[in-house]
Amino acid sequence: MKNLAFLINQFLKRNAKYRVIATCLVLSACGDSSQELSAQALSNLNKSYPSQSGGTLLDATIGEPSGLIYMVAGESAAGAISSNIFNKLLKYDKNLDLEGELVEGWQVSSDQKTITFKLKPNLKWSDGKPLTSADVLWTWQAVTDEKTRSPYASDFQLVKKAETPDALTFSVTYDQAYAPALDSWAGLQILPKHLLQGQDLHTTAFARKPVGSNYYKLDSWANGENIKLSRNPSSVLGQAKIDNLVTRIIPDSSAQFLELMADNIDSMGLDPIKYVRIIPARPELKQKLALYKELGNSYTYMGFNLKRKPYDDVRVRKAINYAIDKQEIIDGVYLGLGIDIASPYKPGTRWSNPDLKPYPYDPKKAKVLLKEAGFTDIDGDGVLERDGKPFSFEILTNQNKEREKSAVLIQRRLKNVGIQANVRAIEWASFISRFIKTGDFDVVILGWGLGLDPDQFNIWHSSQQAPGQFNFIGYNNPSIDKLLEQGRTELNPDKRQKIYHEFARVLLEDSPIVYLSAGYGLSAIHKRVKGIENPAPPAGVGWNTYDWYIPEPLRRPVSGRTEISAN
Repeated sequence: MKNLAFLINQFLKRNAKYRVIATCLVLSACGDSSQELSAQALSNLNKSYPSQSGGTLLDATIGEPSGLIYMVAGESAAGAISSNIFNKLLKYDKNLDLEGELVEGWQVSSDQKTITFKLKPNLKWSDGKPLTSADVLWTWQAVTDEKTRSPYASDFQLVKKAETPDALTFSVTYDQAYAPALDSWAGLQILPKHLLQGQDLHTTAFARKPVGSNYYKLDSWANGENIKLSRNPSSVLGQAKIDNLVTRIIPDSSAQFLELMADNIDSMGLDPIKYVRIIPARPELKQKLALYKELGNSYTYMGFNLKRKPYDDVRVRKAINYAIDKQEIIDGVYLGLGIDIASPYKPGTRWSNPDLKPYPYDPKKAKVLLKEAGFTDIDGDGVLERDGKPFSFEILTNQNKEREKSAVLIQRRLKNVGIQANVRAIEWASFISRFIKTGDFDVVILGWGLGLDPDQFNIWHSSQQAPGQFNFIGYNNPSIDKLLEQGRTELNPDKRQKIYHEFARVLLEDSPIVYLSAGYGLSAIHKRVKGIENPAPPAGVGWNTYDWYIPEPLRRPVSGRTEISAN
């Protein structure tokens, strides 16, 4: 217990707002056994139970959403919550095949330019109002409106005509065949026209008090504390098994883990140390927590602000790429649970170019390139200079321990080649609003979570640089623009593959970012939660959360200290 108390005390010095919760945990760990699961309770966890409705699932998020209109927020924290509230026209099933969500079917014209969707009958919003094709049309109009500044607008601006022949029919026509068309409609959350028409989606109160159509509806949102959802009786997809979802806002992953150990949350994403070392070494944790591992469709990177000098010089970008030891990060930060990559695609898929190799760790080559770019150590202090200014910059990232640790290793390697880097970790909401959306940074460490289609127009095309859009590093390469434009309109899979392999090759050569690693999704879920497929299907562990259930004997009490600390 000494080590646990030490960790909590160290945490308290940095995070005063969690003092009450953490003190409760110290008391529980050191003297009160009421939080410890009894032998009978542990035995119950491994029993088979029939599927049943009820209970509350508690999880946690590091970043508090900026709002729940995902087309505007464009961040994972918002997407995780809003996906429980809103529906899309299409969705991917467990095997990553498209199927209808709001629609019962769709037809694609022979020239591949028109898609006609047929909505399911009797759809309703959670306020009881009908959900019709008029809502779908309005959502399309809103996402493509320049005033909305949606980072997803480019996918839908290719639609030259959208029509609603009747309340159950919605059709879109493109100027030319658009390869990711169906995939795009599997990503757009449909919004209620009757509540949002005429409002500014950036300032509307709806973003904090949404009305949706999916399995859950918002009950309450306590700033900095939690977001509570309850089952939506009017859900267009039927009823989920679990009554309530509570997402606690805990910006520090160490604090989240303490809450997981104390049985105050049911699930969380893990860092490699907790996944590989801590939980396997603690029998009481292994007994009550199930661990899941999957190679996700995401990667971590260090990106340059290409609108600032000297990052507009490809020699400088390549030098930094050579100066960073990616394997050191994968081994030291991710404990080997990562893959060194050379393209922005999931390794092993057809879109990942197998001929590309990552930049090797080569500090000598880095120094040569920096010298070619005009950097020299004039005064012998170990820091390179150009035009009388030292080569010094700030690496910004959010409060993510793996990214912070990666930044520290990068800082050390850059020092070895004469670059002075400082590391600064910012709370998520401030990080996005103050730095990313404004472009006020030199270098950032972030991650991209990608869709299934290889199109990355909204990340890399030069037209996607407005505030709130995804090309916030300011990348502008006519060759890349042309390849992205070609890839969107090519329907032949083999030809598309060649286009995106060339896209990845040019991107790697230009080095606008440094690929750090493609990581595994690691998570722990309490064994009280049943209905989870293991091993996970292609769509991932969470593909069927609506079928997860918590048997009555395993549910938390509705009152007492556990309930208080969960709020």
